[in-house]
Amino acid sequence: MERYDYIEELKVTGMVLVSLRPHAARFIRATSSNALHTVRRQGQSGTLDCRYFFFDKLGRKQSPWHHVPLYAPSSLDHPQEANDSAIFHFVNEIPKGSREKMEIAGEEEFNPIKQDERKGAPRLYHSASLVNYGCLPQTWEDPNHVDPETKHGGDNDPIDVCEIGSRVAQVGEIYPVKVLGVLGMIDSGETDWKVIAINVNDPLAEKLNDLQDLQNTPLHNVVSDVHRWFRDYKIPDGKPPSDFAFNGEAQSRDFAVEVIQQTHESWKQLVGDELAFNTKLWTGTHTSM
Repeated sequence: MERYDYIEELKVTGMVLVSLRPHAARFIRATSSNALHTVRRQGQSGTLDCRYFFFDKLGRKQSPWHHVPLYAPSSLDHPQEANDSAIFHFVNEIPKGSREKMEIAGEEEFNPIKQDERKGAPRLYHSASLVNYGCLPQTWEDPNHVDPETKHGGDNDPIDVCEIGSRVAQVGEIYPVKVLGVLGMIDSGETDWKVIAINVNDPLAEKLNDLQDLQNTPLHNVVSDVHRWFRDYKIPDGKPPSDFAFNGEAQSRDFAVEVIQQTHESWKQLVGDELAFNTKLWTGTHTSM
């Protein structure tokens, strides 16, 4: 029988964390009782054995990449945005302020979130993440798709998201975000989009619909800060600065949504005919497109 260190009960609009250790339970946020997923950590945090597995209401393992729907209605707090085409589910991998490089394990069964490694040790960023960093489920940056703007194929992962809200999310937390724009990063010759988004329940979310709306808010420098962070984050390892399409300028919400839709179509092709792509990625079955 598999053993897990704690259980996180996740909801679209927030999370409750319940520890299995005596006297260690702590309340994160109250939301509705309609939990979508449960996340269970296996292995000690900060080690290469650490994995965060996802389960549905019936206790069945789920993939945070393939079984969580991409498109999300807005939260109950913002019903007027329920049909907004720029609202998507977000899977958080790295909490804001953390240095631990966590990522969805694309080649492992059910794609748990794992601790990344470098030279046989847990990989740590040289500086803390400025944002809640994760991805959009049911998207895939296809290495065979050469983007006309970046001139490079995708990085073989779900599309990345920099969630700029004020609240620190937990590893594995899933919630709706509003997309505001995107940076076209080119990492080691691969297209590696960085979607800029904000938690729909953030106090600023209702005022933000595109990147220019950030100008008169406390977040007016966040996009340039994120660009600079990703440009320089590998320099301490002796590598050159990262390249960006569009001379490093972030693109609009509409452009970002088009990119997301394209990666969703690529994901549909991947799960529809995995063998055709000659990939080692685990895609599972019974996905809902």
